[in-house]
Amino acid sequence: MTVRTDARPQLRVVQWASGNIGSRALRAVLEHPDLTLAGLYAHTPDKAGCDAGELCGLGPTGVIATHDIDEIVALGADCVLYMPRACDMDEVCRLLASGANVVTTRGEFHRAASLDPAVRERVEAACESGKSSIHSTGSSPGFITEALPLALSSIQRRLDGLTIEEFADLSQRDSPGLLFDVMGFGKPPAEYDARRLSVVRDSFGPSLRMVADTLSIPLDSVEAEGEVATAPRPVHIAAGTLRPNTVAAQRITVSGLRGGRPLLRFRATWYCTTDLDRAWDVRATGWHITVDGDAPLDIDLRFPVPLDRMAAMSPSYTANRAVNAVPVLCEASPGIRSTADLPHIVARLG
Repeated sequence: MTVRTDARPQLRVVQWASGNIGSRALRAVLEHPDLTLAGLYAHTPDKAGCDAGELCGLGPTGVIATHDIDEIVALGADCVLYMPRACDMDEVCRLLASGANVVTTRGEFHRAASLDPAVRERVEAACESGKSSIHSTGSSPGFITEALPLALSSIQRRLDGLTIEEFADLSQRDSPGLLFDVMGFGKPPAEYDARRLSVVRDSFGPSLRMVADTLSIPLDSVEAEGEVATAPRPVHIAAGTLRPNTVAAQRITVSGLRGGRPLLRFRATWYCTTDLDRAWDVRATGWHITVDGDAPLDIDLRFPVPLDRMAAMSPSYTANRAVNAVPVLCEASPGIRSTADLPHIVARLG
């Protein structure tokens, strides 16, 4: 008889919220060999009282969702997967001070120095009090703006520039509120909300700064610029119809500048059709990374998923990395921990 001696301790995890990303993370926790679901926080009261399995497409688990943070804190979990629509620093600090580590797909904690100083001081005090740590991650920002660039830099001795291009074909995304109201598709170009530039800059800028800091080439500034393209004829997409000469594609570039020139860049091209009034390089959904240095690289990462299945599949890209980060973060020293502070996040698949 063979006796296994490599048994790993189970970590008790709370899933905070069960929306699009959260429900995928919830399922991953339930199926993970090293994690045990200790609790589930429901963002809306109507989900309170539901079995966790019912909220992610699995059978009954015996773990019942609650809308009471006191009940979550009382569980004494090792880690909370914090995935709400908006970050509440009161919630975060209470979880950390209770001793729970926090892995979040919220973007506020990619780089501690990018936080408001008062907020950073408060979060770090909560980490010290609870001997806990917090880490922001996901697919974008996260994997594509941090983990992969740092890995690619390991074969460089000179880096002249690194550009990450993200392409997303949204034609089959049946989310009218997101596409038309939030992102501004289908509106005249003059009505495009320029405030989206600052939102994207604030989301991706900390990642670019963190990478530059890690490579000892800190950025002087981070800037964002955007442009839109229109379609010359009506475009019928899953979310509705785009009228001619309205926004059918948008491109936002976040540039980390050093010495007056872009050193690190993230460029998102989100589109509903390739029939545009501008000659853009519009590629299939995925990422394109170019590295200009003494070991230049040109890399395509494509999502081999039919567009009509993309909405169902894409949450895995974000949720899985967060779940895989739990064991790593639970071993980290207290504080706000960036990708550079942690060992490589490796999936435990068996």
